[in-house]
Amino acid sequence: MTGSKQFTTFGEHLRVLREEARLTLREVSGSLQIDPSLLARIERNERQPTKKLIKDISAYFKVNEKKLLTEVLSDQIAYKILDEEADLNILKIAEQKVSYLKTLRHE
Repeated sequence: MTGSKQFTTFGEHLRVLREEARLTLREVSGSLQIDPSLLARIERNERQPTKKLIKDISAYFKVNEKKLLTEVLSDQIAYKILDEEADLNILKIAEQKVSYLKTLRHE
């Protein structure tokens, strides 16, 4: 599929970063001060990272923190829609609500 964006989950992206750096789960988890089994679950998309862990991962691999946070949040939204078997139209409504809520914050 030439020209199309390859979508990955945060966990898949994290695994690629680790493997490209030729690091083991134990090495990365030790540096991040988390349990290796937690890191493995995050890579398998069974657990979501905390904001602090996203920041630590960003610093460790020298990647953009905002991009990682975007991946995590978009994963959460995608899984929620899948779990609820919701119509994708919900995204349009959510976008409108975000705009509305932003106006409330500036009042």
